[in-house]
Amino acid sequence: QVQLVESGGGLVQAGGSLRLSCVASGRTLSRYFMGWFRQAPGKEREFVAAITWSGGSTHYADSVKGRFTISRDNAKNTVYLQMNSLKPEDTAVYYCAVNIDVSQIRVGASYKYWGQGTQVTVSS
Repeated sequence: QVQLVESGGGLVQAGGSLRLSCVASGRTLSRYFMGWFRQAPGKEREFVAAITWSGGSTHYADSVKGRFTISRDNAKNTVYLQMNSLKPEDTAVYYCAVNIDVSQIRVGASYKYWGQGTQVTVSS
């Protein structure tokens, strides 16, 4: 069993930055692709970013490309999401998750373990 705990969310003004962390316990994540998703009130959960097990390749939703950066530290069993130039439309609960189907890294159903989420609120 894997437990994921996200942190780093908060309230920030538009144009600001936040760094989210996702710490895993129960199993090493070094062999898994990892992803970040978000869900805004009244909207469906959407893909934000994903990273390969080695960190050598990353993938982003078009809406965050150039502003967000996903990274990982396998020695710390931790995945990060650096969010810059935040916009009010980035307001959501952000979740990290462990991918179990690398052919569908943008699809939530291909992730098995999820954290509890961390709230990000961007004011205009």
